[in-house]
Amino acid sequence: MQDPFKGFNDDDDQNNQNGDGPQGLPLPPNYATVVNPETGNMRIAKVGFSWTMFFFSPLPSIFRADWYNFLCIFGIELGAFMLLSMTTSASQFAAIINSSFALFFGIVWGGLYNMMYFKHLFNRGFKPADERSRDLLTRSHYWSQPKE
Repeated sequence: MQDPFKGFNDDDDQNNQNGDGPQGLPLPPNYATVVNPETGNMRIAKVGFSWTMFFFSPLPSIFRADWYNFLCIFGIELGAFMLLSMTTSASQFAAIINSSFALFFGIVWGGLYNMMYFKHLFNRGFKPADERSRDLLTRSHYWSQPKE
């Protein structure tokens, strides 16, 4: 996504350290901004537990157009539920097991998805856009400085 506010802000402060996002937009303290230096694409996403992934798995990956992680998540869940359906009989017990698997995967994807999303962006050439985002991603172990 290109920066929609590019050229509409005359601020000279490119390295604002007060927690603002691109072009002075306020960002919550647990959100990081990454940019691809080659294309100029920018992404803003939360660092930490993904409540949207917990409740609506795997829809957030579709809304972010994160097809790689969507296919990984969908494949793992599909395989697990297929294995579950082959090993349990069609009974009340199977419904309870199915619900507990859904809760288990909600917790797993809620805890891992934002890290998976950022790691995939970094593999595609994205880098933290500012020092605040770099510090947040480093503290959360999402980003490690490349060795030169």
